[in-house]
Amino acid sequence: MSTSETSLLSSVPSQLFIGGQWVDGSGSQAIEVEDPATGKVLKTIANATAEDALRALTAADEAQARWAKTAPRERAEILRRTFELVRERSEEFATLISLEMGKPIAEARGEVTYGNEFLRWFSEEASRISGRFGSNPEGTGNMLVTMRPVGPAFAITPWNFPLAMATRKIGPAIAAGCTIVVKPAELTPLTTLLLAKTMQEAGLPDGVLNVFTTNSSAATSGPIIADSRLRKLTFTGSTPVGVKLLEQAAQNVLRTSMELGGNAPFLVFEDADIDAAVTGAMQAKMRNIGQACTAANRFIVHESVAAEFASKFAEKMSALKLGRGVEADITCGPVINEKARTNIKRLVDSATSEGASIVTGGGATGSEGYFFEPTVIDHVKPGSSILSEEIFGPVAPIVRFKTEEEAVRLANDTEYGLVSYAFTEDLKRGMRLVESLDSGMSGINTGLVSNAAAPFGGVKQSGLGREGGAEGINEYLETRYVLFPKS
Repeated sequence: MSTSETSLLSSVPSQLFIGGQWVDGSGSQAIEVEDPATGKVLKTIANATAEDALRALTAADEAQARWAKTAPRERAEILRRTFELVRERSEEFATLISLEMGKPIAEARGEVTYGNEFLRWFSEEASRISGRFGSNPEGTGNMLVTMRPVGPAFAITPWNFPLAMATRKIGPAIAAGCTIVVKPAELTPLTTLLLAKTMQEAGLPDGVLNVFTTNSSAATSGPIIADSRLRKLTFTGSTPVGVKLLEQAAQNVLRTSMELGGNAPFLVFEDADIDAAVTGAMQAKMRNIGQACTAANRFIVHESVAAEFASKFAEKMSALKLGRGVEADITCGPVINEKARTNIKRLVDSATSEGASIVTGGGATGSEGYFFEPTVIDHVKPGSSILSEEIFGPVAPIVRFKTEEEAVRLANDTEYGLVSYAFTEDLKRGMRLVESLDSGMSGINTGLVSNAAAPFGGVKQSGLGREGGAEGINEYLETRYVLFPKS
């Protein structure tokens, strides 16, 4: 590890952030955060217990009334100052993301830019919260409709985008006037701790943001969700965990936002620009080393262009350079841990045993860390297990189709519906696909759809609610109606 990396890690807090104070956790065993490229410990941090988690909720609850009355412009300015500080320190954030998550430094810089945009976007939305006033249809009274903060929120964030997933929840909560407790993933908590430190420097009042780290997610999250003081739960992660959280949230009828699993189809039609489709496939598949809920998981390609697409795609995939993400020339980092790598290998082996053929890659590699070769698999049969599970790694299975109707059927043959991608030069077909694909988001002739100004979210078992866009702040607001009778 370089001197600059050691210095950066020493600047990241190792304690819990509760009520504006950095405090020790009560857990008996500290959390060791690993570098997935080496398997070595980067930093040891505090481990919260259920009691610590409830202290964080108490701090948020005590600050809620005061924060809700804070002028929208003041909330906006704090978010804007945080945005400016993150931008000034973008290289520090990018390096930290690359160290704890593994992604190449160029991608980590991209996440900093993307994640920081949620702070800027919601700083602009804070002063635009509005309502309406007007006569009722009968003319007997005037209706006043206002919006107010829903109350203390609890955010559970995943490991794959440690900055963006935090800002996508913290930004709208603070803009709306909600206090918030954040539990980052055990695997990548350091970026969120640095963000909390930065927000404190930007002038965020004590108790508005609270962060606890833990290796006992269920034991710490359960008591918070069961506490009547909590009014909002937001989660990004797997669908099975999301279902359990929804069951818990139902007991207190909490407002919930759930950004859950994905199994994104990537359709390539016979009239597509194949070179553009391959470029889009690299974006949609290899962003974050394939470890994204938006990652293209099933490449559904017309039989007349499948061989050309597979060959060109494999050429691009095999040209990627594996290694430690913080090194400038690395274009593919490790997967997050050995469990993930083992699961990826299981899916690849299952596909080949079912008759698919490996075009490039196909195995684990490297003497240390958790690397898996960028892989393209052709002639995957419909119904194969690799098409029904989230791969969450650098593996692209290709299944062939003959007609548009068959392609749409294959694309929709999943319980998930987060995002879909399609490449075609036929505008009318593109519009038909927008209507027929069961997903909350679609990219037509592009492999990248995420934007802070756009509503992010899915249908079916991919979740509830939207993050980002004008819709994102509404997830943290509740509507009130008052009638004033006319005299």
